[in-house]
Amino acid sequence: MLQIRDLLKIYPGPVTALKGVSLDIPNGLFGLLGPNGAGKSTLMTIVAGLLQPTAGSITLDGTDIVTDPAAVRRALGYLPQEFGFYPELTGLKMLMLMLRLKGVDAPGGRRKLAEELLERVNLSHAAKRKVGGYSGGMRQRLGLAQAVAGSPRLIIVDEPTAGLDPEERHRFYRLLAELGKDRIVVLSTHIVEDVATLCPRMAIIRSGTLMANTTPSAARESMEGRVFEGFVRDEELAAFTASHRVLSAILVEGVTNRVRVSVDKDGMAPAGFRAVSAVLEDAYLDTIRAPLTTNGAAA
Repeated sequence: MLQIRDLLKIYPGPVTALKGVSLDIPNGLFGLLGPNGAGKSTLMTIVAGLLQPTAGSITLDGTDIVTDPAAVRRALGYLPQEFGFYPELTGLKMLMLMLRLKGVDAPGGRRKLAEELLERVNLSHAAKRKVGGYSGGMRQRLGLAQAVAGSPRLIIVDEPTAGLDPEERHRFYRLLAELGKDRIVVLSTHIVEDVATLCPRMAIIRSGTLMANTTPSAARESMEGRVFEGFVRDEELAAFTASHRVLSAILVEGVTNRVRVSVDKDGMAPAGFRAVSAVLEDAYLDTIRAPLTTNGAAA
């Protein structure tokens, strides 16, 4: 169990990046959703032992990783949002170098381990190709190979599918699902589909504040009967948005918009709008667009 309690991070300025975040994260895949700049990467960097919080505590299976960051590093696999590679190295040599830097070895040697890891992430066919010629998805899978080296107890992946095409994204989903069977995998992302596909539990963070700690199904159910869809002409959209909680507006044929809105329970839908089934994206957008009170909570 990963336990986060009252985590606060204030940068010089001052800028409060995290405002008392508390979470319990069990075995399996856990999704951390939030827009860019919400504090997700700051939270993951602190959990990884790479940044000290201003206040609060984090324990992994009872071990305090704020006071003993080396403890989490021994049990951690980390795939950051930006992962640097040497483009002139082959995939095999790059992975062997990363294993050496991590201090990971195996009875058969690092080369054998690297070959096994490349097989696990379906990169054996590209082991002798230079990393500079890898696609974005291949580079992400190479990064994941180093993250799982040493059978870590905790794996953190930060925005792992950003920029991937649909085929690569679903290949990555299968790898993460396999990893989540016997360890804690925290998936930090702003892509709702990632969480809807993979995670039995999730949290939503906005402006450093924990807005929701729930499951995808419960989040969807909370929106049932509250989501309506209709069409609004493009020249009328700004005024419509000012008076309704718009979840999404998709331009259709350049002149009108297919608009989804949320209404309060027992509230009135806009004229001409019809009720539609809620999806996880509706719940997410409704949460991050809710007005905040002075203490940072949703109004």
